[in-house]
Amino acid sequence: MENVYDILVERGFIEQCTHENELRELLGKEKVTFYIGFDATADSLTAGHFLTIMAMKHMQNAGHKPIALLGGGTTMIGDPTGKSDMRNMMTREQIEHNAKCFKEQLSRFISFEDGGAIIENNADWLLNLNYVEFLREIGVHFSVNKMLTAECYKQRMERGLTFFEFNYMLMQSYDFWKLNKMHNCVLEMGGNDQWSNIIGGVELIRRKEQKPAYGLTLKLLTNSEGIKMGKTVKGAVWLDKEKTSPFDFYQYWRNIEDSKVEECLALLTFLPMEEVRRLGRLEGAAINEAKEVLAYEITKFVHGDEEAQKAQEAARALFKNGGVSANVPTLTYEKEVLEAGIDVISVLVDTKLCQTRSDARRQIQQGGVSVNDVKVTDISATISTKDYNENNAILIKKGKKGYYQIKEK
Repeated sequence: MENVYDILVERGFIEQCTHENELRELLGKEKVTFYIGFDATADSLTAGHFLTIMAMKHMQNAGHKPIALLGGGTTMIGDPTGKSDMRNMMTREQIEHNAKCFKEQLSRFISFEDGGAIIENNADWLLNLNYVEFLREIGVHFSVNKMLTAECYKQRMERGLTFFEFNYMLMQSYDFWKLNKMHNCVLEMGGNDQWSNIIGGVELIRRKEQKPAYGLTLKLLTNSEGIKMGKTVKGAVWLDKEKTSPFDFYQYWRNIEDSKVEECLALLTFLPMEEVRRLGRLEGAAINEAKEVLAYEITKFVHGDEEAQKAQEAARALFKNGGVSANVPTLTYEKEVLEAGIDVISVLVDTKLCQTRSDARRQIQQGGVSVNDVKVTDISATISTKDYNENNAILIKKGKKGYYQIKEK
C-alpha cells in the first residue's frame, strides 16, 4: 500500500513537519496513533475544519488510528493564535454542549467502530489539574524567552497578551503528552497556525519521556487574497445543514475562484489525482464542469448523495430555467402581503441576501439585484403576485451567488 505521507504530500496537505524522514518511514511501516484537536467554540464544525477531517480520513484509510480531541478544557482558555482580541468566555455548559455536537458530526466522517478511532475530551484532565504540580511537572520544560518568539504570541504582544492565554501552549502540549501516555499517540496534526503549539508538545514528550514524537501541520485554505476560505456574507459555512443548508453549502463550493478549483479537488475530495489534474486543466466556461464536480463531491461527503443531487439540480435550475426547483432556498410571505406588494429592499433583508437596508439600497444602485432575471434599477421597486413566474414564485438574485424564491404561504 502507498505510504499515506506520500498521499498527503501529493494532494497538497502538508505545510510543515518535524523529523520528516523519520515520520515518513514510521507511517510506511507501522500503524500509528495520531490526534487532532477541536476547540468547542460553536455547536457545529465549519468548512474550515473540513480539510482537517479529510486528512484524518486519509490517515484512517491507510490503517492509522485517529484521536479526535475535543477541547472541553482548552476552550475555556482560548488559543491566541491569529486572534487580535481575547476569545469570548463561554460557560462550561455551552462548551459541553458544543463538544457533544462535534462528537456527533465527526462520527459521520470518521469510523469509531471496533476501536478504529478514539474520542477524548481534554476537560477530563485539564479542569482538575493541581496548578503547582502542573508547573513543576510541565512548566519547567518551557522557556518563556522561546515562547515569546512564537508567531502566535508575537502577533498579540503589541495589543496585549493576557497570562490567561499565555498558558494555552502549555495546555496543548500537556494534551499531547497525556495522549501519548494514555494511547501511545506519537503524532499531532493541526492547521499551520498551530505550528508553535505543536512543536511545544513534540519537545515536551521527547524531553520528558525520551521517546519519539512528531508534529505535522496542514495547509490552511485561503482565497487568492490570502483570506481563510469558508466565510460568506452570511457568516461561516457550517457542516450542520440547519446552519448552512445543503444548497448554500453546494453553492459555496460551486462558486469558488477558478484558480482554487484544482487545489480544492485535491484536498477536499477523494477523486484520483489524474482526474483532479484533468479537471484542473479545464479553462474558460469548461471550468464550470470542474466546479460542479467539486461542489457535488464535497456536498455528498458532508450531507449524503441525495442532498448533493438535490442541491446540484437546484443550482442548475437557477441558471437554465429561472429557478424551477423545489430545492432552491425559499422565503414565504402571507398571500395578502404579496398581493399588496412588498418592497425589494425588505425582501433582500428578510432573505439575508443583504444584511441591512442600506446594504440592499447600495446593491440595487450598483446593479447587483435582479427579479426574475430583470435587473432592478429603482430602490423603491416592489414585487407582488403580478410578478409570479410559471411556478407561482418570484426569483430574486443578488450578484452571481445569492438566490431566493419568493412564494406565498
